[in-house]
Amino acid sequence: MDQREARIPPLFVHRFTVEESDPFRRYLNRLEVEVGREDYRHLKRVELVEPAPPEVAFAAMEDITERLLKTTQNNYNRQLLLREGIRVYLDGPRYHVWYRLADRAIRFVPLWREILLRRFFGEPPTQDTDWRRCPSLLPEAQCRYLADGAGGVVLVRRRRAPAALPLLTATHGPYDPHTLEVALYFLRAGKARAALINLGFAGREPLTDENLEKLKQWGVPLNPSNIDVIYPYVDADGHPLCYKLEKDFARFAALLGGAPPRLVLDIHGCVGTAVDDRRLIVGLGGLPPFLRPADVGRVEARGTVLHLFPRAAYRAGLALLRDLSDEIYVQFCEGPHRGYHFAVLGRLQLIGRALDPRVEVRSLLPGEERSYLPAENIRWLPGAGGNALQRMEARRLSPGTVCLHVEIPTAVRRRMAMRLGELATLASLESSGL
Repeated sequence: MDQREARIPPLFVHRFTVEESDPFRRYLNRLEVEVGREDYRHLKRVELVEPAPPEVAFAAMEDITERLLKTTQNNYNRQLLLREGIRVYLDGPRYHVWYRLADRAIRFVPLWREILLRRFFGEPPTQDTDWRRCPSLLPEAQCRYLADGAGGVVLVRRRRAPAALPLLTATHGPYDPHTLEVALYFLRAGKARAALINLGFAGREPLTDENLEKLKQWGVPLNPSNIDVIYPYVDADGHPLCYKLEKDFARFAALLGGAPPRLVLDIHGCVGTAVDDRRLIVGLGGLPPFLRPADVGRVEARGTVLHLFPRAAYRAGLALLRDLSDEIYVQFCEGPHRGYHFAVLGRLQLIGRALDPRVEVRSLLPGEERSYLPAENIRWLPGAGGNALQRMEARRLSPGTVCLHVEIPTAVRRRMAMRLGELATLASLESSGL
């Protein structure tokens, strides 16, 4: 296969240079680590394997070395692999990545993924499964695993759930801690009919300091910025691995069965402008196909202030999100240079204004594309490429489908994880008769 075709989508490109004298300095993911205090310890487990597995073991895996070297943005990491002669292999069915050195090997285990699969299936499956009953936390629900070359997908559906309830997509679960718990909470509370959960990495997940210290001791001092030299951004054809739910949206919806979804909540995690930021941002689109305010609902302009009364589908989605936070903001663009920022009021009407992103949007952190609006001190997240692709695929399936790209700040996700834990405890007590 011609590896020259692999490329990083422009939306994912960052420009940075790692200092050879300071390889452990974090150049990217700083917002999550420094501001959001995100906990990534559950993402990957790094293991030293001595001696290295035999040749036959690696022959059964996919050699992804050249693809990683061609697509990584971190030249320090690229040179490290070349200098040490490290070959990188992907054990596809288990989604383990192996660094093969001369006399030993290092294995990166996607711990988050394995925890989730054990939670649903007992032992992590390595191939497609049929539908089966979910654990007791999701009574009357079914789950199914679909294997692929990038971690696989889990489908969850509630039998006999009303068709008007939303379909959830959690597309960056590993990168955004506790998005899974938010999706499970909605299902457990009867506020969603089904969920699609992406188990693949996007290549952007930072290594923790604990893992970096292990690698340093083993003589492989990777830089923690954009660890795309472990799990790649793109497949061998240059297609973004993190967009598989969007590209295959119609196929997954068909496998769930029932009527096409009328409402899709695409759940992501974000870091706000402060560690305790609880403002939810609902993006309706930042790229084509663009939306006009009139596409969302009835508009009344009072000077520069806009009042927007959303139609039923948007109101239904916003009402469900009230369970996450009372502070909700809606953002979208109707063109490259005209966007909108609205606050959601008590009766789900919107009040806000138009803006020119070229003039009003700034980066929260120097050197990183972490957009926010200084005037309101709030993140600017109207939606990116995956959001646009999902809306296009959903509307091909059903023209009236509404997709809400929901960015949930760290503090809210942590709180929802605690609430889900409380539900799990209650379910356990009830099942034991206590």
